[in-house]
Amino acid sequence: MAKKEAAQKTQAIGIPPIKVGGVELKLVGDSPLICHRWSEKAKKEMLDKQMKKAKTARAAKNPQQDYKDSLYPYPGGGFGFPVIAFKAAAVNAATFVDGAKKTEMRGSFHIDGELVKVEGKPTMREDMVRVGMGVADLRYRGEFKKWSVKLKVRFNANAISAEQIVNLFQNAGFSVGVGEWRPQKNGDFGRFHVA
Repeated sequence: MAKKEAAQKTQAIGIPPIKVGGVELKLVGDSPLICHRWSEKAKKEMLDKQMKKAKTARAAKNPQQDYKDSLYPYPGGGFGFPVIAFKAAAVNAATFVDGAKKTEMRGSFHIDGELVKVEGKPTMREDMVRVGMGVADLRYRGEFKKWSVKLKVRFNANAISAEQIVNLFQNAGFSVGVGEWRPQKNGDFGRFHVA
């Protein structure tokens, strides 16, 4: 009898076909973008430590090389920035939008590619930082004082509209930002707006 009742309670679920929309966004920097790519040297040191390899003597600091290593080379020339940083910024901006949930935003849109080309000219910046147990150190990184990027965003039109995508990225540029010392990390760098 229980099986018969369970069979009667099953219902068909209708899943509408997905409608994929697309929009190209031009984001223009409102504050400098600071890059900090993991260098091959840093990744090797981390791996050596995890593999319990003996430490080698630390090489002398080379500010010019540290600056170059902080930038993301773009295929075909120039420099890029990871698109995942822009997606993360937009997803985190959902906390500032009434009714939006970060978990839903993650699956509602995607940005094509791995790196987006940064329009602008990088310069080297020197920053005093605290590492480890509060020890002072100098960091040399690439900074784009004036910058812009073009993102190709695909989205589920059943879940979010093109206008909502634009507004989400506006919130992201104002409240979250990208790169080092962005608003999300108590800084003021990496802010942007949708052109």
